[in-house]
Amino acid sequence: MLRVGVHVSIAGSISLAVTRAAEAGCNTFQIFSRNPRGWGYRDLTPDDTAQFREALENSGISPVFDHMPYLPNLASPREDIYEKSCATLTAELLRCGTLGIPFLVTHLGHHLGDGIEAGRDRVIQAVNMALEAAQNRVMLLLENTAGEKNGVGSTFEDIRAVMEGIEFPGRTGVCFDTCHAFGAGYELRTPEGIGETLDRLDEVIGHSHARLIHLNDSKGGLGSGLDRHEHIGLGSIGEVAFAHMLQSDFFKKRPLICETPVDGRRDDRENIKKVRELAGENTEG
Repeated sequence: MLRVGVHVSIAGSISLAVTRAAEAGCNTFQIFSRNPRGWGYRDLTPDDTAQFREALENSGISPVFDHMPYLPNLASPREDIYEKSCATLTAELLRCGTLGIPFLVTHLGHHLGDGIEAGRDRVIQAVNMALEAAQNRVMLLLENTAGEKNGVGSTFEDIRAVMEGIEFPGRTGVCFDTCHAFGAGYELRTPEGIGETLDRLDEVIGHSHARLIHLNDSKGGLGSGLDRHEHIGLGSIGEVAFAHMLQSDFFKKRPLICETPVDGRRDDRENIKKVRELAGENTEG
């Protein structure tokens, strides 16, 4: 059975995320451990931690993923933003350890015109500092980006260059996002394109490093540089392509998180159901 889930809200209490995940039909899920739209955050209390851990254990849902907030930019040449970004990364790694969440997903950021190599170097320094400061077993997953201007991490080669500079190789992996890959120019609409993309990923980074898939359709076209997610099968990648992907061991054997819209066309439960349907699983009941 596929491990498939969505990004769920922690509104009200972080432990409520587990309830929401179960209600949506998840057997894996992703959260922000704090408000993703600001720099400030409330420390976890012992009650927060105990309730989340208990709810998670009772649910049987696994694994769980935390995602970095929106504001940090690990590639920023602006000293104030960079320092706050590094502090946020360290804090999130520590929060994951406290909550018993084994994986933290991060984007690599934007170099703001300072050049890709300078941007990568700052990401490497930030990750090394954070992993050194957070002495736990949480794995940091580097997510590929959509090819937007000044982005770091849009190519597999870019991610590999960052990984080669990280001093804690056992604590880093990759999150592969289908919408982002498509936006960055990796063909996913045909069996041949899917095969070539996955072969390239294996050649450059290695499939063993891919620990999570963000399974998202795209509102943008191939190579558009747009990071705009769409319901599974209703975007530019399309339903037939996702059916082909979900027959591949690369997709079937890894947790799948949908970061898809919730609107009048579909909700989270219906996107999960669509993924299982396209994978050939029985979705009745």
